[in-house]
Order: sequence, then structure tokens, then C-alpha cells
Amino acid sequence: MGSVRAAAWRRGAVVAALMLAAFTFNTTENIPVGLLPLMADDLKVSLTAVGALVTGYGLTVAVVSMPIAHTTRSVPRRYLMTGLLGLLAIASWGTALGSVSYGMLLAARVVTALAQAAFWAVMGPVAVGLFPPERRGRVIGLLSVGGSLATVLGVPAGTWLGGRTGWQMPFAVLGTLALVSLVAVVVLLPTSRPQENHAAYGAAPDRRRFLTVLATTALSVTGAFAGFTYIVAFLDDVSGFGEDAVSAVLFAFGAAGLVGVTVTGPLLDRFPRATLAVPVATQSAALLGLYAGGSSQVATVLLLMVLGASVGPVFMATQSQVLHTAPGRTETALAANSAAFNVGVAAGALFGGALLPLVEVRGTVLVGGLLTVGALAVLTWPRSRMAAPVAEPQTQ
Repeated sequence: MGSVRAAAWRRGAVVAALMLAAFTFNTTENIPVGLLPLMADDLKVSLTAVGALVTGYGLTVAVVSMPIAHTTRSVPRRYLMTGLLGLLAIASWGTALGSVSYGMLLAARVVTALAQAAFWAVMGPVAVGLFPPERRGRVIGLLSVGGSLATVLGVPAGTWLGGRTGWQMPFAVLGTLALVSLVAVVVLLPTSRPQENHAAYGAAPDRRRFLTVLATTALSVTGAFAGFTYIVAFLDDVSGFGEDAVSAVLFAFGAAGLVGVTVTGPLLDRFPRATLAVPVATQSAALLGLYAGGSSQVATVLLLMVLGASVGPVFMATQSQVLHTAPGRTETALAANSAAFNVGVAAGALFGGALLPLVEVRGTVLVGGLLTVGALAVLTWPRSRMAAPVAEPQTQ
């Protein structure tokens, strides 16, 4: 009994370390958004140049995810995770150097993006492989909670800390968190060949369903970011929120997202189709509702919370389904889904920006809603032609 409890403790500690790593990577990716003026002033560059650090980061992840996953597919996951978290720590501390230039910062961001691309491809199989196959969805849900906390806690806390100590300090803290995750992985994660893990391959390989999930990811994320990229302008121009209220509204959005992934995670294994279709449907309803009722502040807050509670679960559910339906190695399949997500982020922002002069800010949420409706159509029609559908488990 003692050895069983010890093994369970080790598995739980590894998952906690990976949740912390997901939180650190996601916060690192998005923290420049909260520190834009400080970084631009100190580095003597434009706000656009600092903003490019976020856009370029996402595009780097999108481009290199699959090549990196293929290149590292034979590396034992304990060694690979150690190296990735080491790169995150070193790049974060390098960014925190007081004499850092824009060029050095850009280089550090590229290194971190390369590490993140590999991390998101292997994190799921590593964590899921520690538990029985029937708990895949639940474990993915826990990892998603760690990533979602970056929006609710990581970026706001880093923005607050940077405003009081300088923009470099949040990066120093993130480097320390990466080191904590690294030590836990080194001490607790077993060393084994990746292909020996039951999570290395899809539980029910289905190429048609896998491609459907990828398309759903790309369309739904493009839709979400076509509207959400310009949500601050929407809150100001359409809903009439003052500058002080915008932060509170965005916090409500992030908190709803955390609740969404927390509630949905335990349901992924029991209802694999519904836990993807429902948040895609509610995301489309929220975006279309913002277009129709965005002039009401109460309606806007409620609809943004619905949107927040949908976006996180959509990606979490696609990750879970990719693990189930991957036609080959799961790390390559997850890398493809991560690439689709990041392409969607960039495409949504660019698409919304291109349409902004034509449809104004209110029209961007309409376009986002229509794109998400398209994702729902791809996901649910025609079901009769999908090979080997994912079966709902029988309950006792």
C-alpha cells in the first residue's frame, strides 16, 4: 500500500510540475502585453515593435511545432523536458538582464518559443502516460487549468510587479518558476523511451476525425481572435466602458475561462464529443450576441464571460480528442493542433484588423461569430461519413 501511495504521489507531483511549467510558458508568451509601455520606453522602440514580440512568438510556435516534434520524437521525455525547461529558465533570466537590448530580447523570445513548441507537443503524452488510459481527459483538463491561470493570474500579477520594480523583474520570477518545474521533472519523472508509453499513440486512430478536429481548432481560434483582439476598443466604442472598468471586465473574462476548463476537464473522458461541440456552440453564440447586444453593458459582461468559458475548453477538448484519434504518434498530432491554434491566433488578429476599416469594431465580433459557426458546421456535419466515431463510454 505504501508503494502504491508513493507512486501516486510521484505522478501527482509530476502533473503539478507540468501545470506550473504550462503556467510559466503561457505567462512568458503574453506578459509583454501588460508591459508594453514600460518595455517600449526602456528599450527605446515603438509599441508596435514590442507587440511584435507576442505576434512573432506565436508565429514561431506555429511554424516549428511539427518539425521539432518529429526531430525529438526519440528523445527520452525526462531529458527532453529538462532541456526545454532549462531553455525557458535561461532565456527568462537573460531577458531580465538590466542591459538587455531589443535584439537580445528578440533572440530570447525565439529561444523560448522554440522550447514552448516542443513542450506543448510532449507535455500531454508525458502526463497522460503516467495514468490509466481511461483518465486521459481528466489529466489534460488539469494541465489546461495550469495554462489558463496565466491569463487570470500570471499576466495581471506580472503587470503589477513590472509596474513597481521594472519590466525585467517578472521575467526573473518566471525563470525561477521554470527552475522549480525543472527540478521536479529531474527528480520525479521516470526515464523511458517515448514509444513505450501508452499515450505515444492514439487510443482509437481515425484520420478523418483527427483532420476534423484540426479544422475545428483553426476556425474556432481564428473566429475568437478576430473579435477578441479588438475587444478593448469594443468595450470603449460600443459598450461605453471607461478605462478603469475595462480591466475588471477582462478579469471576469479570464476568471470565466478558468472556471470553464475546471468544470469541463472531468467530463472529457465521459463525453468526448459534447465537451467540444458545446463550447464551440457557446463561443459562436457569445460572439454573435456581442454584435447584437454589445451596447448593453450588462449583456456585454455576461457574453464575455460566456466567451471566456468557451475558448479555453475548446482547445482543451481538441487536445483530448487529438490524443484519442491521432493517426500516428501523439506528439506529432498535438504539435499539429498547437500549430493550428497559433495560426488561428495570428490569422484572427490579421483578419480582424484588415476588416476593421470596413466593418468597424462591432463588425469584427460578427465575423468572429460566423467563423465559429463554420467551425461548428465542420465539427458536426456530416457525422454519418466520419469513420470510426469516438464512442461514448458506458456508465454503470
